[in-house]
Parts: sequence; C-alpha cells; structure tokens
Amino acid sequence: MRPAPPTDLKPFFLTLTDVDAEYDGALDWPKFFGNDRPVELDIGSGRGLHLVTAGEARPDTNFLGIEIDYREGRRAARRLQKREMHHVRVLGGDANLALSKYITPHTVDAVHVYFPDPWWKRKHRSRRIFNDRFVALCSQVLKPGGLLHSWTDVEEYFHDIEALMDHHEDFVTLPPPAEKSPEHDMDYRTSYERKKRKLGLPIYRGQWQRKPL
Repeated sequence: MRPAPPTDLKPFFLTLTDVDAEYDGALDWPKFFGNDRPVELDIGSGRGLHLVTAGEARPDTNFLGIEIDYREGRRAARRLQKREMHHVRVLGGDANLALSKYITPHTVDAVHVYFPDPWWKRKHRSRRIFNDRFVALCSQVLKPGGLLHSWTDVEEYFHDIEALMDHHEDFVTLPPPAEKSPEHDMDYRTSYERKKRKLGLPIYRGQWQRKPL
C-alpha cells in the first residue's frame, strides 16, 4: 500500500516561494490574513506552542510564525489546522530574508523571539539570530511603539541580546515581564521554558519598545 500523500497545510503553512507565487512577493497583511487586525511575528516559532496559546487567547490579533525548519513549521501548522485558527499561520524560510524583503516597513505590532538557538560552540556563534542586522530589521518592520520580546534560558546569550538592544538608538528598554505561574501544562512560551522551569532553572526575559520615527 502506498503511503498517503502529504497533507496540504495551506494557508496554515506557506514558504517564501509560495509568497512569491501567490502574494506577488509581498506580505500585505490585509490581503494575507483577510483582515486589518494587528500583526505579531514569532521568530523561530518551532512547534508552535506560543502561536497556539497566544492565538487562542487573542483572537483579534493575527500571528505569523517564521521557522527555517520546514518539518517543525509544518508540525506547528498541523496544530493550527486542527484548531481552525485562520488568524495564525507559519511561514517557512529564513527570518532575515522575510524581514528584509517581504514585510512592509513599520507594519508589525510586536516581534517575539523565544529561546533562540544558542549555537554553543564559539565558532558557530555567528549563526545566532540576534546580531546587529537582525535588530536593525526588527526596527525596520515594527511600528512606532511596537514591542520586541525575547526570552532565553541561556544567561550569556541574554546578556548579548541586552547589549544589542539596550544601546540601540531605535529602542527603549522596558521592565522585564513578571514570571507567572502556568495555569496548565501548555501555558508556556515554548517547550524549552516548560522543561527549564520544571527543573527550577531561571528564565531571562526582556522587552523593548520601538521609538517614534
């Protein structure tokens, strides 16, 4: 017996190639989501835990996860498809390319970056998502007053993120969000947070606001 063909996950999962072919190479939010609600990005959205929980809690906001790992992105999209969450989608591709080429400047209300890959080996640290270019691209897509949220369990990486964000001329540093007790086992930003908090380990949280133009 032949295996079943892959499930068509559109519109819950699309690639940058799909955006080129179906949206003229531009993420025009009213056209893409079919409404003019606020838009928030989840960079490195993984299996989609934050997308699902945020999407369920805030149905009046559109969420787009950007995930370079298609397998993980499609896994997240299946969760969205099962719940019929049409205001939440996953885009497969490189976040830097999506931010620089596909998103109209100053049209995003918030950017979330939770538990980014730390790339532990020193020779690999240039692959980390947070660098001067990425921060500049976040500044480019965020609306004035928009927020950038980032959490990690890696203290050294968080200090690097702070150094980039706290001294950037386009951002104001806000107090970190308070840690709250989860209401259930899915009430975490990612599975990494759940794992680390259950071990009693600290999570480092930061948020920054885009200054007026």
